[in-house]
Amino acid sequence: MSKLEIKDLRVQVQTEDGPKEILKGVTLTIKDGETHAIMGPNGSGKSTLAYSIAGHPRYEVTGGTVLLDGEDVLSMTVDERARAGLFLAMQYPVEVPGVSVANFLRTAKTAIDGEAPKLRTWTKDVNAVMERMNLDATFSQRSVNEGFSGGEKKRHEIAQLDLLDPKVAVLDETDSGLDIDALKVVSDGVNRFRERDGKGVLLITHYTRILRYIKPDYVHVFVDGRVADEGGPELADELEANGYEKYLATA
Repeated sequence: MSKLEIKDLRVQVQTEDGPKEILKGVTLTIKDGETHAIMGPNGSGKSTLAYSIAGHPRYEVTGGTVLLDGEDVLSMTVDERARAGLFLAMQYPVEVPGVSVANFLRTAKTAIDGEAPKLRTWTKDVNAVMERMNLDATFSQRSVNEGFSGGEKKRHEIAQLDLLDPKVAVLDETDSGLDIDALKVVSDGVNRFRERDGKGVLLITHYTRILRYIKPDYVHVFVDGRVADEGGPELADELEANGYEKYLATA
């Protein structure tokens, strides 16, 4: 059983004009077996939520709590959060020149598990994941994200998700820049992860197209740093048809 509890989370960033509050009291609970989709207009705080949970230093938490299985996430370092079971797939994955995908994956797995995976088994696992993500066998010898296409970057992140096997996956606009084929491959990877016991998914997206492949249990509308509305999958269809106008008018 795993559960991510976000209660009254408030986050600010420093700007040239002083601190600016981005999240203004977000409350959200993701239980194991649940997939939550967050939708909202640009600048509403969706990515800020993702990076705040992961521990990005730019985002200063000024109030609220984030608990993973009752443990205080906000008191943890970034690597401690990963070991506790949090995973972030970034909208814009970072290039790491000189570090091969193979070394990166094995080092990450070792850091999270506290011991190195057995090489023979690990090699089989990596090759199997690469095949499932439609990545060539030579892909693991390339430097992390260097020269990768948008689709390769996102498929590589879902390969990480598969191998590192966290409790809760936070996916920040994983569908961004994907063509139809890559979107299906990425969605299949997320769905395989969801089928494992004790897993939760927080999926941040602008568009409903990925929700055709990854069916959410709950949809949350973010506007001006708050949850403006909540519902089931039908809410995403309503947003697709009518946009965010009524929420923006209220805000």
